[in-house]
Amino acid sequence: MRLKSKKIIVTAAAQGIGRATAIKFVNEGATVIATDINEEKLEELKKEVADIQIYKLDSTNKNEVEKFCSSIDLVDVLFHAVGFVHHGTLMDCDNDEFKRSIDVNIYSAYLMSYNLIPKMLNQGKGNVVIVSSAASSVKGAPNRFIYGVTKAALNGFIKALAIDYVKQGIRCNGILPGTVETPSWQGRVNMAEDPKKAKEDFIARQAMGRLAQPEEIASLATYLASDESDFVTGTLNLIDGGWTL
Repeated sequence: MRLKSKKIIVTAAAQGIGRATAIKFVNEGATVIATDINEEKLEELKKEVADIQIYKLDSTNKNEVEKFCSSIDLVDVLFHAVGFVHHGTLMDCDNDEFKRSIDVNIYSAYLMSYNLIPKMLNQGKGNVVIVSSAASSVKGAPNRFIYGVTKAALNGFIKALAIDYVKQGIRCNGILPGTVETPSWQGRVNMAEDPKKAKEDFIARQAMGRLAQPEEIASLATYLASDESDFVTGTLNLIDGGWTL
């Protein structure tokens, strides 16, 4: 088992990439604490994976994050998958939507890292894996203004953590997916005027002619969370089926 004896915290674990990754981590021998704001979906996860621990957590709430992290004595890996996709251009993004995207996509990563990295420093070793996006500093995507801006900032966040803590035994790497077939993605498709056409358009933009599956992202996450990647830090790992070629 590639993650045997590792204690891993997974955020946004109730659905999509976070859920698939939490399950994969458990199957690879890790002790996993799955957190999410959606308690109902967490309970469903617990029914499916008896060995997983669950904790209702709003990763954008400073008090909640501090309370949760204070209950953690040891953590080997933080897998941070919290994210929000705003649809629209600059002129579609009002002040509230701008702030929400900052909070969900950047501030949550800051809060989780700020409260868990001291524990990793005390241990002399740690690992942070953050889900960013190919739609970021890597590639501009239509109608993804604030999403792309925040994910570009997140790429910088990953690089900064990596360089600041490399000599203290802490690694930080990013996963940059393209379009992944998740409940969140399906929800955005369903909101379109013509959901069928919207789905066809999404797939047509994919170089490989299909969307990524959450389990494929989970496989990359497992490598980055494991000792197999012990010499890897500061990387932004594209997993986009050739979208950015």
